[in-house]
Amino acid sequence: MSSIASKLLIASIIAASILAPSCAGRAEGDDTALDLSTPVNRFGFDLYTILSDESRGENIFISPLSISLALTMTYNGATGKTASEMAEVLGVDGMELEDINISNGRLMAELGGEIEDVRLDIANSLWARDGFTFKKTFLEKTSSHYKAESRSLDFRSPSAKEIINGWVSEKTQGMIKELLDRIPSDAILYLINAIYFKGAWEKEFDPNLTREEDFHISDDRTKKVPMMRRSDKFLYFEGADFKAVSLPYGDGRVSMHLFLPDDDSSLDKFHKSLDAVNWKDWMGSYSKKRGSVALPRFKAEYRNLLNGPLESLGMVSAFGPDRADFSEMIETPLGNVFISRVIHQAVIDVNEEGTEAAAATAVEMKLTSVRIDENPFVMVFDRPFFFAIRDNRTGSILFMGSIADPR
Repeated sequence: MSSIASKLLIASIIAASILAPSCAGRAEGDDTALDLSTPVNRFGFDLYTILSDESRGENIFISPLSISLALTMTYNGATGKTASEMAEVLGVDGMELEDINISNGRLMAELGGEIEDVRLDIANSLWARDGFTFKKTFLEKTSSHYKAESRSLDFRSPSAKEIINGWVSEKTQGMIKELLDRIPSDAILYLINAIYFKGAWEKEFDPNLTREEDFHISDDRTKKVPMMRRSDKFLYFEGADFKAVSLPYGDGRVSMHLFLPDDDSSLDKFHKSLDAVNWKDWMGSYSKKRGSVALPRFKAEYRNLLNGPLESLGMVSAFGPDRADFSEMIETPLGNVFISRVIHQAVIDVNEEGTEAAAATAVEMKLTSVRIDENPFVMVFDRPFFFAIRDNRTGSILFMGSIADPR
């Protein structure tokens, strides 16, 4: 496991369309107001690939949307090489900043609309150290486009950390209680995104069918897990080395998509094919098929410091005390402003009734000195698998991860 990673646990659900396959393929890029879903997804896959390489055999669970929104708010204060590197990593290079902000605002509004049996809350905030004045235009952009509330705090007070963590806990319905472990003496600003999701399955798993069964962690390691079961018609397809099934929530706008590597393949091999191009192709490959699904009931939590992975993707200058340029955020003669930490935490709970998940991302700034097929299929998720939760209307991946060891 990477030394920068503090991994507690993770879960697995991959979200895509439960609409007809043609609708699933059409969801991304349909509306120019929502065209940021594609770069957000691409960024998520790029970051996930690095995390999976660092954490083989471990659970992973992230929210690409949460990380992207927190970093894009920060991007509003960047300029020069710092801005160009951030834009490239976030997949928005070549776009005007105003267009990025408008699209993000519309994407958040679309995701925050009414969805049957699904709750999706997105909140942003800025927490500034007392005595520092941030540029009016920077604060206006984060407020008007990201609905970010801004507050000043005495970071020297022990209550400051509790106040910020309390906001995160409130916005995630208590699922993430301590995003910040400390507030360093030279921290001057926190830009925070929080996402909360709760969805009831379109058709629940019958708890009377749940029983303890084997989950094969590796060739020589097996453990007992509570395995939920359902038989129905599902959106389903078979890839080169895996099978995939879509489990819808509520009215079907949001789904969990599960990807199970074949017996003679592996999760590591599947990860090598996981990218934005293949994802788009997969989302258009489903057809209705009768079958049965067995899925572990699980809870999972993941926490990671993302500095190293983001630098590996090319976002280098932003973390450099002497190289970062956030002059559009703050003007101070006391030193240079840079990103000291990008903290991400995500939690998920999957059971017979549905799924509850939350994620929060903090950017800490410091100052220097369909076709019907009646042949039934069977999918038993009794070995490591990949997942994500996707909003089908915008194409945005809300969460993604993999389960190597249900705990």
